[in-house]
Amino acid sequence: MKQTQTRSAALSNIDTLDQLFAWRVSQTPQGEAYRQFDGATERWVGHSWQQIAVRVDAWRRAIAALELPHGARVAILLPNCVEAVCVDQAVLALGLVPVPMHALDNPASIGYILNDCQCALAVLTNDAQWSAIAAGCEAIPLLTLVVLMDGAAGVSAGQNQLRRVGMQDWLAGAPPSLPAQAQVDRGDLAAIVYTSGTTGKPKGVMLSHHNIVVNIRAVLARVEAGTSDVFLSFLPLSHTFERTIGYYLPMAAGSCVAYARSVALLAEDFKVVRPTVLVSVPRIYERFYAKLQERLAASSWFKRTLFALTIRIGWQRFCVRQGLPCDAGKPSMLAQLLWPALEKAVALPVLALFGGRLRAAVSGGAPMSQTVAQCFLGLGLPLLQGYGMTETAPVVSANAVDDNWPTTVGRVVDGVEVRIGERDELQVRAESVMLGYWNRPEDSRLALTDDGWLRTGDQAVIEQGHIRISGRIKEIMVTSTGEKIAPADVELAILADTLFEQAMVVGDNRPFICAIVVLNQPMWLALAQQLQLDPKADASLNAPALRELLVQRLQQATRALPHYAAPRAVWVARAPWTVENSLMTPTLKLKRNALQAFYRAEIDTIYAGKPGP
Repeated sequence: MKQTQTRSAALSNIDTLDQLFAWRVSQTPQGEAYRQFDGATERWVGHSWQQIAVRVDAWRRAIAALELPHGARVAILLPNCVEAVCVDQAVLALGLVPVPMHALDNPASIGYILNDCQCALAVLTNDAQWSAIAAGCEAIPLLTLVVLMDGAAGVSAGQNQLRRVGMQDWLAGAPPSLPAQAQVDRGDLAAIVYTSGTTGKPKGVMLSHHNIVVNIRAVLARVEAGTSDVFLSFLPLSHTFERTIGYYLPMAAGSCVAYARSVALLAEDFKVVRPTVLVSVPRIYERFYAKLQERLAASSWFKRTLFALTIRIGWQRFCVRQGLPCDAGKPSMLAQLLWPALEKAVALPVLALFGGRLRAAVSGGAPMSQTVAQCFLGLGLPLLQGYGMTETAPVVSANAVDDNWPTTVGRVVDGVEVRIGERDELQVRAESVMLGYWNRPEDSRLALTDDGWLRTGDQAVIEQGHIRISGRIKEIMVTSTGEKIAPADVELAILADTLFEQAMVVGDNRPFICAIVVLNQPMWLALAQQLQLDPKADASLNAPALRELLVQRLQQATRALPHYAAPRAVWVARAPWTVENSLMTPTLKLKRNALQAFYRAEIDTIYAGKPGP
C-alpha cells in the first residue's frame, strides 16, 4: 500500500509520456522492462529499463539529425517488440507525434493513413512491406525517409522514390551527442491513432499527453499493478487499448511486458511467460473456450459431467463473493466440500493453460459472451471486463476484482463522468477525451453534444453505478417488418455454439435475419462425415442438408433472444475472415461494410430464395 501511495504521488507530478519514461528509468534502472523471443538463439531475452533508455537515446540522436519540426508525424509500422517502444519514446521525447499502425494492415489502408496525417518519417519492418505500400498508394509528399528494421539502404521503385535506410547502419551513423531536451507540454499531441474503420475509412484520433496520463492514473486506481507483475502483450500497439493499458500503464507501474511471438503461438507463450496480468479482447477467450469444448466433446461422459459441475459450483461461489444473484442458487454444503477436489482436478489444469499465475485478466474492445465469461469466472480466472474508446484514451469504465459484475463493463474510472442521452446513448465527459479528429473539424464538432459531452455511439443503461452496453446505435438493424435488432447480441449468442468460428448477421430492411458463418474446422470435418459430404468440396459448405442443420443450431443458440432475432437462413463462408484479407480490424472486430460488400451476391441469393450452389 505504501509503495502504491508513493507511486501515486509521483505520477501526480508527471505531465507527459516522456517524463513518465524518464521517471521509470530513474526509479528501477535494473528492473526488467521488456522480454521478447530471440529467433536466432531461440530463447527469451530480457531488457532492463536502463538498457531500453540507451536504445531510446540512439533513436533520439538519429531522428534529431533529420531536424523535423515540432509536431511532425512519425509512422511506426512495427510488430509489438522492444524496437517499437524505443522508436515511440524517442519520438515523444523530441516533441514529435507517433502515428502507430498495425504492421499487418493492408497496404492501401497504410498508404491512406501516411497521406492523411502527412508523415515525415516511417519506420517499417522490411523492404517488402514498403514496396507493397509504395505500389498501392499515391505519392506521399512530406515523407522523406523510410527506416527498415530488417534491411539495407536503397531506393524504392515506382512513384515513391524515397530513400530507404537499414536501421542498424542508420543508428550507428547518428551524431554522438544527444540533442537538447525538447519542450514537450501536456497539451501536445502524443499520438494520432487511427480508428479501426469497421464501417468506413479510418479517422485519426488526436490524443494529447495529458489525455493518456490521466487515464493511466485512473486505471491504476482500479486495477493494481506493480514491479512484480508480468504482462503478456499480443494486441497490436496501434490500438489504444493495448497502447495505454499494455504499454504505458506497465511503465508507470514498473511491470515487465513480454511480447508474444504470435497469436498462433499464444498458448505456448502463456506457459513459458506465465503472465500475472493479461490485456486481451474477447476473441482470445472465445478461442480458448472453443478449444475446451472440442476437448470435452471428445472426452468421456464422466469428464464432461465433472467439468459442468465445476463450472456450476465455481459460478455459485463467484456470485456469493460478489454479492450477485445467481440462477444456479447458492452452493450447498456438499458443493463446498467438493470444491477443493474439483478445483484441483478441473479448474487448475485449465488455469494452467494461461500460465497459472493470472491475477487480472482484462477484457475490452468488444462485448463478451456471457457463456464464455461464466465459464472462466467459474473456473477461477479473474476476468475483468471494461469499456472504452480510442476517443477516450481509452478506458471509461472497468470492473474490479472485488466489484465484478460480469454482465456489465463496470463503474466509471476516476475523473470520468457518464450520462444517458437521446436514443439511450452513453455520453462521456473527462480530461481523457480526445482533442478531436485529425483534419476533420466537422467530424470533431459532431462527436460532441452542444454542451461538450462525447457521443460514444453506444446504447447503454446504468444499474447501481455499473454500465451495461446494449449495442451500437448505427449498427441497430431494422427489419422490413419494423423489428429492431442489435447484431452484436445475435452474434454473441451464435458464437456460444463452438461449431461457429465466426458469424455476422444481416437483416437491415430485410424480411428476416440471415447469418454468414465460418465453421470450426475440426467440427466441420466431423459434421461432413456425418452428413456424407466431401469436406473439401466448396458445394458441400452450402448443401441443403447442412444448411438445414445449421439453421437449427443457429435458432437453438439464439433461443433466449426474441423470435424475430433468430436467423432463418445461413450461408457458410469458404475461408476465415482475417486482418490480412481486410475483413477484420486489427483488434479482431468484424468490418461489416467490407463483409457485406464481399458477400453481396450470396446475401442477395438468400433473400431472393434461390437455391445455393
